[in-house]
Amino acid sequence: MSTRITLPASGGGTEKLTLREPPAWQRPSGPPAGRIAYAAAHVVADPYADNSPGRPARLDWDATLAVRRDLWSWGLGVAEAMDTAQRGMGLDWAATRELIRRSAAEAAACGGRIVAGAGTDQLTGTPGTLDEVVAAYAEQITVVQECGATPVLMASRHLAALATGPGDYLRVYERVLREAGAPVVLHWLGDMFDPALSGYWGSTDLDEATATFAALVHAHAGLVDGVKVSLLDAGREVRLRELLPPAVKVYTGDDYHYPELIEGDGKRFSHALLGAFAAIAPAASAALGRLDADDRAGFRAILDPTVPLSRHLFAPPTPYYKTGIAFLSWLNGRQPGFTMVGGLHGGRGVPHLVEAFRLAEAAGLLCDPELAARRMRAYLDVAGVAG
Repeated sequence: MSTRITLPASGGGTEKLTLREPPAWQRPSGPPAGRIAYAAAHVVADPYADNSPGRPARLDWDATLAVRRDLWSWGLGVAEAMDTAQRGMGLDWAATRELIRRSAAEAAACGGRIVAGAGTDQLTGTPGTLDEVVAAYAEQITVVQECGATPVLMASRHLAALATGPGDYLRVYERVLREAGAPVVLHWLGDMFDPALSGYWGSTDLDEATATFAALVHAHAGLVDGVKVSLLDAGREVRLRELLPPAVKVYTGDDYHYPELIEGDGKRFSHALLGAFAAIAPAASAALGRLDADDRAGFRAILDPTVPLSRHLFAPPTPYYKTGIAFLSWLNGRQPGFTMVGGLHGGRGVPHLVEAFRLAEAAGLLCDPELAARRMRAYLDVAGVAG
């Protein structure tokens, strides 16, 4: 029997939606062969803890780790402790350190691929010197490497506040790369994700910033596994692929244009390190399987319908995309409640989350329609929306 739900309509009033059975997504026997694909995973808050803004983060460890095991089961790697996990938006360094340790141990136990974010967010306030920024990076890199994960050097708000030009970025990153001593992933996060990162790499002119970034990679290519680009600009990512050394991977972080960037142009392509993949894991897994079979049409037929959902989740104000990812995780039964550290479950309103529900259903990503409808009704009831 079909599941039906009454939802608020965008123009006022209500409308009925009949939920279809989702595709019979098949879990793969292993990771995709042709592309490396990481899902940047979110964290699940302890529903019994005071996770209000400004309070220390308290996680539901069982649910948080179960989310990661689910991603690995779809053949995806886990990008741990990235901005999707609320770095700089509720997840403090103490909780981050424990998250990396526990997640890396789970990865080792199941043979899952993992990378983890290393930044400078243990610093309080604005540091006085670039030396302090380097030391903060080095501390976090050590934690990640000792846990057996590959560090992703996250963009630093502290460096952005202190740097006076491209030279400061180059000097800091050169020192940090030497401290790492092994290949890392460099992350260029655009200011649409974090306004405090405006002018990263020493210029608000993206052509100049790209030149600085590419020069750093060329000078230290042996210490750079790849770069994650999160600028939501497909053309710029394509041009960057042409500028970098062939051995350096590009991991797309473009949650608007990932199908064409991952597919590539016949000469070059992007691997994936995406927050969106945490929300669309079954479809991403199936699509990458079609790409491995050289079925490009099948790849796009599966992945293209997920783009409207991803674009909606990452719509401005983009930093609050984490709210939609946690909401869909709750609808799909992967966590006991819709609550987030730092109170971020209030980061999106009812119309946004209702539309996320519709788009997830259209993409076949509500794995248990009856459960999803029941939880959606409960959310609307709490919100005071008549159904």
